[in-house]
Amino acid sequence: MHKILLLLTLSAASLSAQVAPERERKAPYIPRAMLGGWSLTLDSGEPAWMRFEENEGTPIVYMRLHVGPDGPWEVQEVRDGRLTFVMKRNRDRRKDAGAAPPVVEVGLTNGNLQGTLVRTPKDGAPTTTHFNGVPFPAMPEAPDLAKVRFGHPVALFNGKDLTGWRPHEPNKINGWSVKEGLLVNETPKTDFSATGAYANLRTDGEFEDFWLHLEFLVEAKRNSGVYLRGMYEAQVVDRDSPMQGIQGVGAIFGLIEPSVNAGKVGGEWQTYDLTLVDQHVTVVLNGVKVIDNQPVRNPTGGAVHTDPGAPGPIHLQGDHTAVKYRNIYLAPVVK
Repeated sequence: MHKILLLLTLSAASLSAQVAPERERKAPYIPRAMLGGWSLTLDSGEPAWMRFEENEGTPIVYMRLHVGPDGPWEVQEVRDGRLTFVMKRNRDRRKDAGAAPPVVEVGLTNGNLQGTLVRTPKDGAPTTTHFNGVPFPAMPEAPDLAKVRFGHPVALFNGKDLTGWRPHEPNKINGWSVKEGLLVNETPKTDFSATGAYANLRTDGEFEDFWLHLEFLVEAKRNSGVYLRGMYEAQVVDRDSPMQGIQGVGAIFGLIEPSVNAGKVGGEWQTYDLTLVDQHVTVVLNGVKVIDNQPVRNPTGGAVHTDPGAPGPIHLQGDHTAVKYRNIYLAPVVK
């Protein structure tokens, strides 16, 4: 009888030890299988991603819809493995100010991430957008670039016409053309607002890892950007732009700050050499290495492609201001 009681006591202690870590986590908590980044597919067609984290048991969620902010957002509830949060900004600068902030409900269904996004305009009925998600691949270790083999560089721009390129938004105004051997975007826009009436431009082809070389000319206080795989924006502004640091020339916009401002004044040609290998980026601006093999955790604002595990296009911002490009070459990684 004493042996049976001892065994029961040991079994209870063992079970208690197994569940203790879960009890120690503050409720509500995010299911372990949801933690990390996710590329989202919305039935509205908007590019989007989200990331779930925890800080000492407190749930933290980030989510970006195309050009919007990414949070962190206020978590309202986690119940039965499903999480509800509000995409509410501290300072409301939306064009539809006065509308209720979007509400997101998301969780795992049979191991698949599924959710809804409910938007309520200032005057009108709520609309519901459904989405599902694919997890970001695990972040690899930083590659040894000295051992990476690159293929022969291929010209992405022939200097004659737009062969190999197309507007990303066919319903917008196309300001792109070829003039005197240059890839030129002409638009009357002069402000730095996130979007505009003119179209962005993308390659027909999609790429995995690569080295990309290009030259750009942007006037003072003007703004464009080069998206690697349609996901990570290398900022295109002049040296003295109002945008500096993590938003300045040489930056992976909003994510990685350049070590030094190696930009030139507005109206001068500048050179980018951009290397993307194993979700790590190296940026050489005007011959100066300003970002050295750093990981990129998430797509940047304005990304049109959000799956780090899939190939994507080279994407040039045209909905910002006027800009010129030339000598665009890409060398793919040979695996």
